[in-house]
Amino acid sequence: MLDINTKAPDFKLPDQDGKMHTLSEYKGQKVILYFYPKDNTSGCTKQACGFSELYPQFREKGAVVLGVSKDSVESHKRFQQKFNLKFTLLADTELEAIKAYDVWKEKNMYGKKSFGVVRTTYLIDEKGIIIKAAEKVKAAENPAETLNLL
Repeated sequence: MLDINTKAPDFKLPDQDGKMHTLSEYKGQKVILYFYPKDNTSGCTKQACGFSELYPQFREKGAVVLGVSKDSVESHKRFQQKFNLKFTLLADTELEAIKAYDVWKEKNMYGKKSFGVVRTTYLIDEKGIIIKAAEKVKAAENPAETLNLL
């Protein structure tokens, strides 16, 4: 996990519609950048639906929400449409941002070790500085907890 009060790494990633996004284009706004393991899984769906439900309140507080996983643009599009998600999903199939934000870690599930995304949420201020970071967050509780941080 990256340190608080450090500059957030910029990135260039496609969204669910194939449109490219960079972190720097959000200067002047707070950014909730959350990394999750996989579209259409139980925990990731709860987390995404929570952020979507609270999205108007995030916008009222001057923040945007960006969800990032290693899933494809097409997978993100299906996920967004299936659950009517109101925020942007970014496809990081090359693990560019995932590794830059130090969320690609060795995991141990049922004795089997593998690498994957550790569910992590960063709050980035209007100048691109990380002001809060939470690792191994609980999917269902993370959206409300993040809103409270604003």
